[in-house]
Amino acid sequence: MQLRQITQFLEKQFPLSLQEDYDNAGLIYGYLEQEIKGALVCLDSNEAIVDEAIETGCNLIIAHHPIVFRGLKKLNGKTYIERVVEKCIRHQIALYAIHTNLDNHHKGVNHKIAEKLGLIHTRILRPMNDQLIKLVVYVPQAQFAQVDQAILGAGAGHIGNYSECHFRSEGIGSFKPEDGAKPALGELHRREEVQETKLEYVVATHLLNDVLGAMKLAHPYEEVAYELIRLENKHQNFGAGLIGELPEPMDSLDFLKIVKERFHCGSIKYTDLVHQKIQKIALCGGAGSFLVPDAIRAQADLYLSADFKYHEFFDAESKIIIADMGHFESEQFTSELLTERIKENFPNFAIRLTKLNTNPVNYL
Repeated sequence: MQLRQITQFLEKQFPLSLQEDYDNAGLIYGYLEQEIKGALVCLDSNEAIVDEAIETGCNLIIAHHPIVFRGLKKLNGKTYIERVVEKCIRHQIALYAIHTNLDNHHKGVNHKIAEKLGLIHTRILRPMNDQLIKLVVYVPQAQFAQVDQAILGAGAGHIGNYSECHFRSEGIGSFKPEDGAKPALGELHRREEVQETKLEYVVATHLLNDVLGAMKLAHPYEEVAYELIRLENKHQNFGAGLIGELPEPMDSLDFLKIVKERFHCGSIKYTDLVHQKIQKIALCGGAGSFLVPDAIRAQADLYLSADFKYHEFFDAESKIIIADMGHFESEQFTSELLTERIKENFPNFAIRLTKLNTNPVNYL
């Protein structure tokens, strides 16, 4: 299949608009019309990964971490980043990264960690702003159903765990067609009044173009009257971190032992066990020290993440247990998640999960 098909699928599932400003997710190298024979999924795209792709006949590497993060000024093979890009160009291997847009999705990196730990009642720890728009559109009552179905079918009307949500009210719309108009109702130069339905929907910003396109196609009017209102509401399914509960309270040290075993951690660094029994767990894959205040506000018993600096452990303030499980360890099952999602949609496509451990950290 073409590379375009894979990137479109991934970006529909995990929109690039969810990535942080500093990130470089998306297609790093490759051409959308390129025919893809097979894809290799990994956490980090280093030189060994490129060699594995060559050996297995894969001409696409899908990595969680972008190999080009801060930009490249030269390509002369002096760094592993330059060598990876050069080798991919020579062998025509496309490079794709799916990073913080996967982190910020409720079915992404943190969902996979929670799944491995058996957490229930999960939700986003710090929901994102600026991800929602209210669409208001006016439609003749007779065509209400067809326009409503088109808008909902394009993805509008989702609020948390509820779908097909809208508000509607009845009123009278008036208009006068001028020269050049081709009105669906009424006559030129004559003011018309029509019984109309006012429809209101919440729309995720990344779906807005699709929703507007579907709305205009289904609407009977030549000129569709609609409004877009940016909302301050937080998006419940997009944002940083995750919080959930263990099915039953557990001894805090026993929980950390389970984390170490299931995630194959070389070690776990943790603060004082201020709670002997824990049940409410907050977590964030990768570097997550910035979410400690959110975990405390959410009254989590323990916050599980990685890459804490020495002084950041003091931020626990004897209110929460902070546990650092390691960056690679926290995100290692991201590749599994992506492989599963791609196989579900492209069952006959050659998708491979890397056999290499790219963790640069070793433990004694």
